[in-house]
Amino acid sequence: MSTEVRQMFSSIATRYDVTNEVLSLGIHRLWRRKAVRLSGAKSGDAVLDCATGTGDLALAFKRQVGETGRVVGTDFCKEMLDSAPAKAEREGLRVEFQVADAMALPFADNSFDVASIAFGIRNVDDPVKCLSEMARVVRPGGRVVVLEFGQPSGFFGALFRFYSKVVMPRVGGLLTGNRAAYEYLPRTSAAFPAGDRFLALMEQSGGYKEKVAHPLTFGTSYVYVGTVR
Repeated sequence: MSTEVRQMFSSIATRYDVTNEVLSLGIHRLWRRKAVRLSGAKSGDAVLDCATGTGDLALAFKRQVGETGRVVGTDFCKEMLDSAPAKAEREGLRVEFQVADAMALPFADNSFDVASIAFGIRNVDDPVKCLSEMARVVRPGGRVVVLEFGQPSGFFGALFRFYSKVVMPRVGGLLTGNRAAYEYLPRTSAAFPAGDRFLALMEQSGGYKEKVAHPLTFGTSYVYVGTVR
């Protein structure tokens, strides 16, 4: 993982949740719930959430798999993880959190039923390697779920690009004191492969027998679901 990216997330960690809520207008909650539903996770399953940040998707999975299920949340930035255990405790949810690189996961093959990553794969140095590694730790027939921004087209796409390039840096900078971080995030979103181009990365990783892209909110984001070979 890039040292610069880790430092960037470390600098905004304490204000990340409130900034995310403001900038997404709360829509990120709906997207996470959709990702959990599409994962097929059920009671008793074991789930790994990579790039978990402050743990929101990991907690959503824990609510899905219940007391008998296991959820592990990992992130390469310790400062992003710092608030996650307390958040889980407030909700009465037992989730394991640990620092780990999504391209070199410290888990044995076939350890999980589902692995996920939300708005994090565009920040890894090698997305194909990350996809391969996530597939490695999931049992055959299990699923890897990726939630990531897309590039919507048409009138809505124009509005989204204006919001990303103009509004996000200003508001994000005001809330966190790091405008550069909120210039970086929409810039990487606009450049990262989406739709069929991301499915091609999944194919390149060699870990999946089936791959499906589910567009959300006019293509503003996608949930990609891969069934592991």
